[in-house]
Amino acid sequence: MTIYHHLALNVPLPHLFTYTHPVRLAEGTRVAVRFRGKLAVGIVWRCTDEADIDANKILPIETVFTNEMPFDRDWRLFLDFTARYYHYPLGQAVFAALPQVLRTPKAAVLPPLPLYYVLSELGLTQTPPPMRHQKTHALWQALSAAPRSISELKSIHTQAKKWIDTWLDNGWLKTEAPPQNVLPQSEYDLNEEQCSASDAVQAALGGFTSFLLHGITGSGKTEVYFDIMAAVLTSGKQVLFLLPEINLTPQLLTRLQRYFPNTPAVVLHSQTAAGERAHDYLRAQSQQASLIIGTRLAVFTPLPNLGLIVVDEEHDSSFKQESELRYHARDLAIWRAQQAACPIVLGSATPSLESWHKASRGQYRLFTLSRRARETAKPPQVRLLDTRRQLLDNGFSAPALQKLRDNFADGGMSMVYLNRRGFAPVLFCGDCGYVFGCPHCSAKLVLHQQARQLRCHHCGHRQPIPSICPDCGNQDLSAVGQGTQRAEDTLRALLPTASIERVDRDSTARKSDWANLYARIERNEIDVLVGTQMLAKGHDFARLNLVIVVNADGSLYSADFRSSERLFAELMQVAGRAGRADAIGEVWVQSQWPEHRVFQALQAQDYALFADEELRQRQEMGLPPFAYMAAIRADAPSAAEAQALLREVQAALQKPLAALTTVRQLGPVPMLMARLAGWERAQIFLESENRRDLHHAISLWQQGLTAAQKQHKKSRWLIDVDPLEM
Repeated sequence: MTIYHHLALNVPLPHLFTYTHPVRLAEGTRVAVRFRGKLAVGIVWRCTDEADIDANKILPIETVFTNEMPFDRDWRLFLDFTARYYHYPLGQAVFAALPQVLRTPKAAVLPPLPLYYVLSELGLTQTPPPMRHQKTHALWQALSAAPRSISELKSIHTQAKKWIDTWLDNGWLKTEAPPQNVLPQSEYDLNEEQCSASDAVQAALGGFTSFLLHGITGSGKTEVYFDIMAAVLTSGKQVLFLLPEINLTPQLLTRLQRYFPNTPAVVLHSQTAAGERAHDYLRAQSQQASLIIGTRLAVFTPLPNLGLIVVDEEHDSSFKQESELRYHARDLAIWRAQQAACPIVLGSATPSLESWHKASRGQYRLFTLSRRARETAKPPQVRLLDTRRQLLDNGFSAPALQKLRDNFADGGMSMVYLNRRGFAPVLFCGDCGYVFGCPHCSAKLVLHQQARQLRCHHCGHRQPIPSICPDCGNQDLSAVGQGTQRAEDTLRALLPTASIERVDRDSTARKSDWANLYARIERNEIDVLVGTQMLAKGHDFARLNLVIVVNADGSLYSADFRSSERLFAELMQVAGRAGRADAIGEVWVQSQWPEHRVFQALQAQDYALFADEELRQRQEMGLPPFAYMAAIRADAPSAAEAQALLREVQAALQKPLAALTTVRQLGPVPMLMARLAGWERAQIFLESENRRDLHHAISLWQQGLTAAQKQHKKSRWLIDVDPLEM
């Protein structure tokens, strides 16, 4: 008998592909098949007894990876929803959710559970190694106290493996499976606000509820997460903990490992080696791992026993994927929690306006942590520096430089924050006004003085710093604007005896850079940190008591309606780094527009004041969260070609779209970054207060673009649902 198996393949087509196999395979099974002559991986999505195409044209499945667990029904339903909501081919959505190893037509082997070693009854009767052999004696004592993993034993004695093999041969050791979740007593006493939030979530375990945990920086949101997670893990359920960027939160990972030392945990993010990532993915699927920590892609991890989802810094734009499958991990996490009938906790000091709006309407349960968890830690004092009538020294006002001098003299630690890496944003000719731009993007090249390069921060183009102006031959070229490298140079001249460390993507490119930086801060070896957004999130530097924000106004001039929200969140996060221990923190913000509501709310440290006014303006303009939005984008070698594709489809859809009276179309218009990596970019926005109507309109556009593509072969298009990029 022939069974027809409909497979999801990693190809840009919306349908499944039919193959035969003599035995009915479990749905979710990973297989290898021939597709266009090449061996490819497929996932069995469904099976039928009858073919829906000519049976003579159907190829057989070549390999079935029988040693692997099939992907369960919930995981497949989740990917079905993801593909539908984001209007993306199902097969490509499925393979975006898989680690690289599982996308290749080779068997993936789940490594055995790690063994734990402990002294056997015979071993307990033996004489321990003499005290003069300190490490060997310590190794024996550790094995007599409790079961230990090989990694723990190697931290005691580098030759632990040799001694374990010898003692096993002698019968002095026995092996055990990993211990069950045994959680240590918390080192924190939760305050009344923290207890109230934790108790409410724990009372909701076993059912779906969305919680918004709004806590000022340093208020102890993490301790609330841990308290809830402990209850879930001890019940035998799995926890998914999502972070915006894994390399920005090493302290949090250290605390997780200390708080849950016996909990089998995996960390899933882009810096993990391919083989390790696949093993951790499979450990989560097989329930060998109970705690899954990861960035946005971890939301797709198969978790058959999910009991809780935590999304830390839920407002962060890093949760939105801006290429290929343009999903938002926070939004998918909410859908997944509803599917698994478990609570989800969204935490932030500056919640997204979408989440704050839902909490105000009762769709989320809101809990607020209004004071810092450490009794002696007080919120920082925020002061605004009006720079309109001040002479600036490489971007620094005289009061800011004096504060840095005084704080260094008093033994404090300072942070200088500006959101621009490199030496300066612009290199230009003072004679003719020529500005060096990227040849592939509508962006200026950024001067990187130390590397002697001009770089594009959008497409990666690099070129040597020119010696003359290409237009007029002038050799006196000027660097304008402020970057982290120029700020670092200014600070070194100001404080020649201080230890100054620049922190941006250029200086922390290697995996070990963050660990080394933290070690130096712990040893009080750094006096001033200067850097970008990488310094704004998730860090707890006890000695840091002064923050200077340089060039805070840039975002206010953006055409993106979310720019004020992003700026406020960014500055609140930065301000929250100061005064987290006993020293009172100070934050000085330089601005040419200090009366702007963003800075006034920042000075008051009143998120609700900012959010409520911003929501009022969004409602007046019919913008999210009061409407739903999608962007239809076209890229082409020329701006005319990109707009022509959109206009042609727009004209063809005029009649069916007219029937959707709630849907508005804006454009086509160039994108804010009109040229990127050699492609000219245009877009049309679709807006509607009715989500169903919006998705109907998107489907019509998808069909129209697919048909028009045949006549516009040099163009390409994409659909971005709930876009964050303008």
